[in-house]
Parts: sequence; structure tokens; C-alpha cells
Amino acid sequence: MELPVSFVDYTRSLLGDAEYGRLSEALSAEQPVSIRLNEAKYPVASSPLSGDGSCRVPWTSAGFYLSRRPTFTFDPLFHAGCYYVQEASSMFVEQALRQYMSTAPVVALDLCAAPGGKSTHVRSLLPEGSLLVANEVIRNRSQILAENLTKWGHPDVVVTNNDPADFAPLTSFFDVILTDVPCSGEGMFRKDPVAVSEWSPENVDVCWQRQRRILSDIWPCLKPGGLLVYSTCTYNTKEDEENIRWMRDTFGAEILPLDIPADWNITGNLLAGEDFSVYRFLPHRTRGEGFFLALLRKPEQEEEGLEENFQPSRRKSAASCGKKKQASAISKEQLALVRRWFLSPDDYELSVVGTSVTAFPKAYLSELSSLQQSLRVIQSGVSLAEAKGKDLIPHHALAMSCLLCTDAFSREEVAYEQAIAYLRKEAIVLSAAAPRGYVLLTYKDVPLGFVKNIGNRANNLYPQEWRIRSGYLPEEVILPLV
Repeated sequence: MELPVSFVDYTRSLLGDAEYGRLSEALSAEQPVSIRLNEAKYPVASSPLSGDGSCRVPWTSAGFYLSRRPTFTFDPLFHAGCYYVQEASSMFVEQALRQYMSTAPVVALDLCAAPGGKSTHVRSLLPEGSLLVANEVIRNRSQILAENLTKWGHPDVVVTNNDPADFAPLTSFFDVILTDVPCSGEGMFRKDPVAVSEWSPENVDVCWQRQRRILSDIWPCLKPGGLLVYSTCTYNTKEDEENIRWMRDTFGAEILPLDIPADWNITGNLLAGEDFSVYRFLPHRTRGEGFFLALLRKPEQEEEGLEENFQPSRRKSAASCGKKKQASAISKEQLALVRRWFLSPDDYELSVVGTSVTAFPKAYLSELSSLQQSLRVIQSGVSLAEAKGKDLIPHHALAMSCLLCTDAFSREEVAYEQAIAYLRKEAIVLSAAAPRGYVLLTYKDVPLGFVKNIGNRANNLYPQEWRIRSGYLPEEVILPLV
């Protein structure tokens, strides 16, 4: 790999000749492959991977290294949200949250969330009864984020599509904020050759200034005493330690230490003259890509004058809710039927907009209202059903949701070939014993989605935009969880 000369010179001066030599060698080696299980759908104890202690990612409870890279596209369990393909180093976020987050419910924000790796991880770690807001500024990436969170299946999630400055009205709103900020991507050189071609010292300068703007915009939204996780996938101190020092000096942020074993080989602070706690993953020392993390706590009472030299930008709100759409008439009988389709219906408010029925946790209705007034909300809670005439069609999001009451539907277990046909949105033929009407397909007892059985065939209700568009691979070639 031909690395930029400026990057080589800077990083060599940062690490020293011997350490840089080992890093350079690691960047030429094959990158590790890792996944994180969704324990709400596929508990670690039931995974065949859990029998081999050597393949566990040590800093997370549900992460595993794989011995090879399967073709995940052809694994039905991947599409069912049983696991997420995530870079191992970034799973270290778990340590920050587990060591400092309370057991009480929180409102959390993943500010730069697409495609959803950290959002799905954080959602699994939050205390019971918490709410996650996952935001992405780029519109098409926000749709990918919404898809991945839908597959993950936790209902207490809001997905937004906003610039960080749009959050300005939400002062002291969040207990926890994750800022995995856009960066120069040095830690992705091995994984993404485009990151190498796009790197330059000038881009590093653009990045650290943009990162500070993002932080200044979102800091007022953190409650006093709240936690902010700052992370990048880069090595230089400008985007890492220097930004943490800036937050300490500008906002009075308390930099929190984490208790981690020495044998994880995580590198600490590389900024001359500073020793505050930060955590840096280097590919020659840890099994993963380059990653940097620091955990900060907002003081209970901010010192006067700390922020006077750097004020958050005040952009016009990007809220698009406007006037609420008029709900169409869905009968009380239909709503009563929908309530039997999901678990804990008394804890959720059903809303009807147009022909769609959605469930959102009652405990966070006021928070949702505040979000809708300030932000572009593209998804909230879980979609349950779509009315079509007198027919009520169960939504695919319900099949993916951990709220699904599986006993409310007839179920049909399908083999691998049928599962792939379903995910390609092809017609499905069910067994002769399958009843007419809406049937929940399962693969290895995990819900895949709904079909409408009309006898000689079943209408495939898998979302058109999610379908597998490529060919076919045999089962034994691709499955990591078999």
C-alpha cells in the first residue's frame, strides 16, 4: 500500500520508527472480519461461535471475529437482524457506556449514526425503558440507518435526518450523546483504499475544525452530568487528543478514565505534555482497524465564561413536520386487532397517519413532540400495519421488531432456498398445511417477514427496496452462524 508521504512522516514522528514500522506492516496485512450478535434475537449462548473463546472480541459481550469473510448478502439471519457486521475496534464504545451509564432509563443520541453499527450497539446497551435518537445528516444514508435499525428490532428508536446545528432548540435534552464524528479516515486505510487517495494534511485541518463545530453545536443539548462519547477512525492528534483538550478547556468537560486490562494492548495519550485518558486502537497492537475514543462528562454547573469564545451556530430549524397529516378512518375493530399483534400494548401509543398504524412508547411522547418540532423525523417507534380497504396488512417492521407477538400469526418455517427466494422477493409456495391469509415466515425459528397465502402461491410482502438483487449461493458457502 502506497501511503501519502505527509501521513508517513507525521505518523512516524508520532509513534517512533519501530512502532511505525509495525503499523505499516499491519496496514499491508489482511483486515480482520468481525460481527456483533443481536442478543434479543440470537443470544450469544446459542451461537456456535461462542464455543471458541479465542474468536471473541474481548471488549464487547456479543462480538466475534470470523475466520473468513462470508457472503453476508446470502445469509437470511443477517437480513433478519440477528447480527451486524461491525469493525471490532469500534465495539469498544461498550466499555464507555457500561462503566459509567446508570441503570435508570436515559434519552440517548447517536449524532453521526449511519450506517448504524454504533446505533444498533448502543441500543442494545441502553437500560430498559430508554429512548435512542439516531441521526444522520446525509439523506440517503439516513434511509440506510433506518433500515438497519428496523432490522435490529428495538421499537424505542427515533431516526432523524438533520445537521447538528438543527438540534440547538433541544437544550439539556440528552443524557448520553455519541459523536462518532466525520474524520480524515486514517484508521480505514487498510479497509478502504479511497480513504488513502482522499487523505491530505489540508483535509485533516478541515476535519478538526468541522469536528469542533459539531461539538459546539451539540454540547448544549447534553444534560448537566451527562456523558459524551467522542470517537474517530483516525490516528493524528489534531482530530483526537487536541480536540479532547479543547473540549476540556472550552466547555469544562471532565475526561473520564476507563478500567481496561493491559492485555487488550490499547494505546493511550500521544499528545506531548498531556496525560488525560484516551483510548487508541492501532492495527499492529489490537485486532481491528484504527480507532480513537474518549469519554467526557458535562459538569453539573458550567463555569462562567468557559464557552464565551466559541458559540454554537444557529441555523434555521430543519423541521419538516409542519401541519400534521389528517388521519384516515381505521376502525376501532382494526386497531383492536393490531393491538393483539404486539407485546406490551398498554405501554405504547398507537398513531394512525393516512393508512399506516405505528406504535411509540407512551413514556416518551413529550420527547417525540419536541423532536418533531425541531427536527426532520423520518421514523419513530415501529410501524405495525397498513390499511388497504377493509384489509389490514402487517408491516415488515413488525416482523423484525422484538415487540412482535409471534402467536398472533400462523407461522411457516422455511428452508434456506425458500428463505433466499423470499429475500429476493420471489413468489413463495407454502406447504399444504399452511392456512390462507397472512403467514409469518421463519428461518431457523427467526422471523423473516410476512406473506399472504392465497392457496396456490403466497404473495411476497418483503420490502421491494430491500430485496437481494444478485444471484444465488449454496447454504454451506455463506453462513457464519451455522
